[in-house]
Amino acid sequence: MSKASHTEIRRAESQDAEAVRRLVREAYAQWVPIIGREPMPMKADYEKAVREHEIDLLYADGHLVALIEVIVNSDHLFIENIAVSPEHQGNGLGRHLLNHAEKKASSVKLAKLCLLTNQAFEANLRLYESVGFHVDRTEPFAGGGTTVYMSKVIAANDSSSTI
Repeated sequence: MSKASHTEIRRAESQDAEAVRRLVREAYAQWVPIIGREPMPMKADYEKAVREHEIDLLYADGHLVALIEVIVNSDHLFIENIAVSPEHQGNGLGRHLLNHAEKKASSVKLAKLCLLTNQAFEANLRLYESVGFHVDRTEPFAGGGTTVYMSKVIAANDSSSTI
């Protein structure tokens, strides 16, 4: 994505479920050879997720290039999934969506973001740590590997945030 690209974010609707599934499968395909299986987001029911979670779609010049899926809990905003199309990875879109999630959390007076990832996804761990996430704990994953639980405390009273 070039600096001149026009970007916009909109909430996914039921008719977007297949596009969400396609983008997630493309984004996570790189991890299959590393962990020896499909990561859990590749197996999710996106018809259900679009209904039950908040999935925001990021478009660049009219093309879907990334998304973030969040769940609002009573004490934190849980980031269920971030996916960036392979050809747009490394251009700051993940950071942009994490910032979007932080603003979303602040707008509903939540002071904490949480997520989990696979320990083998080293690039993702570096990204999350670079924007202020800390490892809370790790535990073995039944399908093999290690799950890393991370969180970030944010200011929940930023009245200048807009979503």
